[in-house]
Amino acid sequence: MTDKPVTLAVIIGAHGVAGEVRLKLFGEGAETLKSYGGFDAGGRTLTLRSVRPGPNGAVARFAEVGDRTAAEGLRGTELTVPRSALPALGEGEYYHADLIDLPCFSSEGEGLGHVVAVENFGAGDIIEVERPNGKRFMVPMHAVTVAEGRAVIEAAFAV
Repeated sequence: MTDKPVTLAVIIGAHGVAGEVRLKLFGEGAETLKSYGGFDAGGRTLTLRSVRPGPNGAVARFAEVGDRTAAEGLRGTELTVPRSALPALGEGEYYHADLIDLPCFSSEGEGLGHVVAVENFGAGDIIEVERPNGKRFMVPMHAVTVAEGRAVIEAAFAV
């Protein structure tokens, strides 16, 4: 496992006039951000002062952001932490960030390409695989086994 940055949230705009920001969350909720304290934000560190649930995600205050103008300037900024800072997972659990770029093989041993995205449209996770020729296909996660640094896809889904 590499210690690549994992995006936990993105700043989507300012909230009020005192420098708070609105966040789109990519994790379990606003409360989980409190365990990190600081985030890499495009090459600078932002220190979390407070966070609470808000419209479309969360509202946060950072020590380095003092007014609405500064908050608006951060729109689109991803808040990341190193992969090693994330909590350990149980058996059979995974972080989406760990699946991206995994090599994929069919259950019959055919090389299929690599994972380029993990989506969830409401019925469970789906991985998107890009073949070496650039064509892509999607597979429901229940048809994928992740082990030993690779994703093995049931042959019937490897179209």
